[in-house]
Amino acid sequence: MAEEFTELQMNPEMTAGEMLRAARTTGRRKREIQTIAKQLCIREEFLQALEDGDYTVLPETVYILGFARNYAMELGVDPDLIVAKIKRELGIMKLAEAMVVHDKVEQQKPVDTEKVEKKKVVGVRKSKWLAFVKKHWLWFAGGVLGLIVILVALVLILPGADEETPVQVMPIQVSQPQQVIEREPKYTLEVREKFGTENADNADIVIQAVKESWVKIEDGRGKTVFSRVLVPGDVYYVPAGNKHKGTFGNAGAIEVWVNKELVGKIGDDNTRKTGVALDAEKLAKKKSEN
Repeated sequence: MAEEFTELQMNPEMTAGEMLRAARTTGRRKREIQTIAKQLCIREEFLQALEDGDYTVLPETVYILGFARNYAMELGVDPDLIVAKIKRELGIMKLAEAMVVHDKVEQQKPVDTEKVEKKKVVGVRKSKWLAFVKKHWLWFAGGVLGLIVILVALVLILPGADEETPVQVMPIQVSQPQQVIEREPKYTLEVREKFGTENADNADIVIQAVKESWVKIEDGRGKTVFSRVLVPGDVYYVPAGNKHKGTFGNAGAIEVWVNKELVGKIGDDNTRKTGVALDAEKLAKKKSEN
């Protein structure tokens, strides 16, 4: 969804509220503000006030910016740009500064200086080699001609092979079929989209949504590492470490896989669960007890 609203984010004439409303009501999957309010645990009238630009309804500025950032992340809109626009609307930041925030996020990419230096070195060496060849081309031509003469002489001097050289027959080795290692669990639903793929190689725990549900994953320090609405078929690889906890808007919509084995669902349908310990050993033990 973030790609669908690139033009909206870059349009300086739109207010933050207009961008949030457009992100929520436009695109492949429209969403109700009541649903998002429940998922983010933010009052519906506060989200409506953000879209309307009526900041008098909201608490202090720090809460306005916090709500706006969470709302933007949930909708897939650049949160830094939304916060910058609201600061500008509140008189805290100018328009030019607001657009710079987005430009830095989208345009500032690290330059691989090592590759650039390598290309420079190769170019210099190539230039020196070509200059040397041009200067001493007579030597190179004479060397090539001499090599041709030697090869012709060897062909004329060496006798032809009158007898056929015996062919050595190598024994045929039958390779044993290698066992194919399954890297992915046999999910209940066909995978629609994968998230947290940077954790895929080391992840002991994988979750898949069989129904729509909001999911938030926090690390051992309470920092949010993932927050998104998963739709049926979506998969998320939980980072290794057994210190993460999850909050699930619909616990019955999320299946848990530990070491590629299905251990069951987080909870009952239409039930919200918070602080669920994502510990591989405990989850596997829970399955054996059931």
